[in-house]
Amino acid sequence: MPDLTHETLHGLSIGKIICGVDEVGRGPLAGPVVAAAAILPREGLPPAIACKINDSKKLSDRQREALFPALTSLCTYAVAEGSVEEIDSLNILHASLLAMTRAVRGLSVTPDHALIDGNKLPKDLPCPASTIVKGDSKSLSIAAASIIAKVTRDRMMRELALEHPAYGWEHNAGYGTALHLAALQSHGITLWHRASFAPVREAKKKG
Repeated sequence: MPDLTHETLHGLSIGKIICGVDEVGRGPLAGPVVAAAAILPREGLPPAIACKINDSKKLSDRQREALFPALTSLCTYAVAEGSVEEIDSLNILHASLLAMTRAVRGLSVTPDHALIDGNKLPKDLPCPASTIVKGDSKSLSIAAASIIAKVTRDRMMRELALEHPAYGWEHNAGYGTALHLAALQSHGITLWHRASFAPVREAKKKG
């Protein structure tokens, strides 16, 4: 389970402001990539909340939705996107890093240090930072950010599904499920599809 080891290493116990940063949505065929930056409350999360925090991928949709209101009310946080256009022009990695930078810069306070999930540091961060591979299962701040980003993006895709009901985005969040792939063949692509991703590119050629 994630804890505060990495936050403490970078000065949490002496009053430093540490934020965790994570992104979701690298793999889907449609929709933006979404990043969140989260600073835990100075007094810490209530134990009843902290014990439930984990890598968002290890939690159910119901668990994430239940935690989201508490995290967004207790934490200082910001959410940002890398758009479909940026994904196609920059590639998904660089669009993800850009979204992370935007999230950290969007915080109402500048952190003393940012903990970044993964092994790549985003450019132009407003503070020193370090990467943590599988950080969402190690750092409580990163795990909180991962939940905020995941719930935000899933809600976004459910909204887009109302406009484009054929693709099942309310269930698959834009990932390449059988239903989504079949819909690409029968309905073609939308403005929300990532043209640089192979299944979308192939569907575009056939269209």
